Amino acid sequence: MLCRKNSSVVDRGNVPVYLNVYDLTPINGYAYWFGLGVYHSGVEEYAFGAHEYPSTGIFEGEPKQCEGFTFRKSIFIGKTDLGPLEVRATMEELAEIYEGSSYNLITKNCNHFCNEICVKLTGNPIPNWVNRLARIGKLSGNSLYSFTFLVSFLLKTS
Repeated sequence: MLCRKNSSVVDRGNVPVYLNVYDLTPINGYAYWFGLGVYHSGVEEYAFGAHEYPSTGIFEGEPKQCEGFTFRKSIFIGKTDLGPLEVRATMEELAEIYEGSSYNLITKNCNHFCNEICVKLTGNPIPNWVNRLARIGKLSGNSLYSFTFLVSFLLKTS
């Protein structure tokens, strides 16, 4: 569990960091086994989301409870040596980079944010499958229409 404003965790050096992954669509139940799926993620529990304002898109929430999404699993990423104040400072630093209006499904989504924060806190990235669909979209280049169609299909079958 990471430290939050009201956290009781004050010890340094041995705080576990968890990635919580959520399904955006029921089709993920099938797509997961093919290495695909549309996922939202949070680092217990900070996340990044889109909005139209030039202010941070980073928000705090209750772990494993993200409205509109179905909790899939919690993944242990590693332990951090940072204390509560350092974690808060890291989040504030990232708040300037991750504005809600800068959200992009392919290049700057919640999973990109979680990967960056996990690497900063533990030195370990998130599992590849969590953001695979965005990487496929980025690689598709001129085939962006096909990628958009695939994502739309996965989301509409819910």
